[in-house]
Amino acid sequence: MQENNYPKLHNATWPGIVGKGEGSEPVIPFDTMLEMTAKAEVNGVKFDGVDLGLLGPHVDIDSSDDDIKRLADKIAGYGLNVGSLVAPIWGGPTLGTDDDRRTFVEMVRKSCNFGKIFREAGIRPYGVIRIDSATNPESWAKDPVNNTKLIAKTFREACDVAAEFDEKLAAEGEICWGGMHSWKTMIDTLEAVDRPNIGFQADMSHTLLYTMGYNRPEDRLLPENFDWNDRETLTAALKKLTNALRPWTIDFHVAQNDGTVHGTGSHDKTGRHCLATDPNGKLDVVQDAGLWLRDENGELTKRFKHICWDGCMFDNAVMLKQQTWNDILATLVKVRQKHGWYEPEREKIAL
Repeated sequence: MQENNYPKLHNATWPGIVGKGEGSEPVIPFDTMLEMTAKAEVNGVKFDGVDLGLLGPHVDIDSSDDDIKRLADKIAGYGLNVGSLVAPIWGGPTLGTDDDRRTFVEMVRKSCNFGKIFREAGIRPYGVIRIDSATNPESWAKDPVNNTKLIAKTFREACDVAAEFDEKLAAEGEICWGGMHSWKTMIDTLEAVDRPNIGFQADMSHTLLYTMGYNRPEDRLLPENFDWNDRETLTAALKKLTNALRPWTIDFHVAQNDGTVHGTGSHDKTGRHCLATDPNGKLDVVQDAGLWLRDENGELTKRFKHICWDGCMFDNAVMLKQQTWNDILATLVKVRQKHGWYEPEREKIAL
């Protein structure tokens, strides 16, 4: 029997930036993130690639095409592919001015061009462009109906641009983004966009907070003062959540959460990403990943070709230990062993 080789296993680069700087810890250099990703190994298995945040100081979104090609060569030099890309849309909040929304769409356009060049370079065989509303729940709550319409209008314009590049957009489900801060508001927003090339990015850390009703108590799926030892109730809540959002899910982050919120630097409080080995983690990561990777009947969906570990706002002392990335890779390997599949790899035919 062949060892599962799908989904491909990716690390994220943006944890070297998110929550860093601005009075917090220093940004971890891009090359360091690539080096530690490439060095990680578990029983001969290595990361297949990285999901890339198109964020300064790691990446200049205004890079020339030649600069992007050189970036592709750098990443390929580490033996890594590129999967999903994070569009740096926060200078253009969807609930801002008309100019803000034009900036949002332009950032998506520039991100799609990165994706196009990476594909042409042969290092991006899969992946999407990640977006969010770039605004907070408090702003959205001032006029939920019309603000959802405005977010959807901006997303539609971004989808139309992405379609020109044959790209899909994945809206990140995270409690700090207005109109996306609960599982119900997320679905309402996606339905309002009404474009075939938009979907949902599920992150296990963030979606756990959905079940708890942070920033949207009326949508909670777990009772108040929930006893985390009650695994049966937690599983039921996770199943309800995944059954609702799975049909929309086109990008997936494996992650752990201890049931609390966390923010550092300029990043708003959101689900606390815990290490894969954290004893305070509330999820059975390997088991619960299957709720996203399998349908309600337990059958593999095979809907995405790669999965990514997203571990943001860890202390630099933790992130600069090679063992941290080995432990993370080991967890991803377990997820693939339990919920993955085998496909023959395409071989280049010599002419």
